[in-house]
Amino acid sequence: MSAQEPAEAKEFISSFKGFMDKVVSQTPGQDPVFVRHLRTHFATDPVNLPIISEHFEKSEHPNLHIALTELLEHANRSFTLLGVVAQNEFLGVKISLLLGGQHGMQVTEGPVEYVNIPLQDDQVLACVHSGLYLVRDGDRPLAVLVRGTREMGPRTGIDVEVMSLEREQAEAFLSELRTSMRAHNVYRSHVVSLAPTGDFGTTQVRFHRLPTVRREDIVLPSSVLERIERETLLFSKLRDRLRAAQRHIKRGLLLYGKPGTGKTLTAMYLARQMPEHTVILLNGLHTVMGNRGSSILEQSCRMARLLQPSMVILEDVDLVAEERPEQGTGRSCNMLLFELLNQMDGIAEDADILFVLTTNRPDILEPALATRPGRVDMAIEVPLPDRECRERLFELYGRGLDLRLERWAHFIDQTEGVSAAFIRELLRKAALFAADERQDFAVEDRHLETALKELVLEGGEMTRQLLGANKTS
Repeated sequence: MSAQEPAEAKEFISSFKGFMDKVVSQTPGQDPVFVRHLRTHFATDPVNLPIISEHFEKSEHPNLHIALTELLEHANRSFTLLGVVAQNEFLGVKISLLLGGQHGMQVTEGPVEYVNIPLQDDQVLACVHSGLYLVRDGDRPLAVLVRGTREMGPRTGIDVEVMSLEREQAEAFLSELRTSMRAHNVYRSHVVSLAPTGDFGTTQVRFHRLPTVRREDIVLPSSVLERIERETLLFSKLRDRLRAAQRHIKRGLLLYGKPGTGKTLTAMYLARQMPEHTVILLNGLHTVMGNRGSSILEQSCRMARLLQPSMVILEDVDLVAEERPEQGTGRSCNMLLFELLNQMDGIAEDADILFVLTTNRPDILEPALATRPGRVDMAIEVPLPDRECRERLFELYGRGLDLRLERWAHFIDQTEGVSAAFIRELLRKAALFAADERQDFAVEDRHLETALKELVLEGGEMTRQLLGANKTS
């Protein structure tokens, strides 16, 4: 054998391999499985068909699933749903990858993957997490790919891609999908909050159930409660007439006062009185690390605009909007405050959105928030209860108890300068002492005296501050 023969043999083998690869690539039966599906579905080579994509927040997954299901159940439409299984899918599956593996990524047909998403009242909705819909819209074919996020992947949110014979058809379908998502939004008219989740800046929507708060549960001077209701409930009732008169509907209400006076309870009462409103809670933003607090605030206000009429409740706003120091002190300005101001300014005047802010420290609020019209339209003090209100509070929190008090007026006088929360805790402690002492569970004067002594004298300054009480006699 000559020295040339090994080189010629290698060249022959390489040439033969290239020939066989070409033969295999031209064999229709060897096309990737999704190429065959799409070619059959569109009755043409899918490689050059247009694809329109759109990205949705992770929190929109249930809305997307419900809207897509509603659209596909239309009388003129039919569909087949295929599962998509990919190696290294955390990098992202696209229709272009279904047409042929890229970057060593193999895509095969498999089971349709679903993910359970919690809804209100402990309900769960199973949503398609990864799947390809082959849709027949009358005589027009469509392909819709849905792919969700992966816990360990860098992608956030839900991606939808639509392939069609004509680009306009895909754009029209996505437009119809967005409209249906707004119409079937699962968060509308519920109480929700956004919270960070995962390591890539994603958020989740949590549902909340507010306590039942009746008007008689709000023990305030009648003039104060009427002002609050006029700024909120009456505005909501007359919004159409006010819009017609070109009056702004967006409004901000600041409730301020000592701890325990009922600011939070009043906000809950307002939310219960407007059941058609979507209520968005913004508590704890100052505890969120980095820029995520600003992102949650921005997403929450976007949701408020989308789901109006809506109500945004931010308790302890002073933790976000504390007055900024003079320039040059070396302290940085509060990013959350800037985002709050931007969001409140960015909402149109005819938007039916109510901001309810509460604070125990109105003296430290940033003037840009508290004094500029269009952000906070009215600030109302929720005062410590006067004598009449304290008597009503004793009656309210004494419900269910056997009160055998001989010195009723004495205890009303003794609690001057305390908050509603203090009186509630006073009666709770008195009930505890009575239950420990006697079988009939009757609350007598001595039980109240002991409870009052423990809270005022033995509880210390911290207890009095927590319950919103001045020193009583």
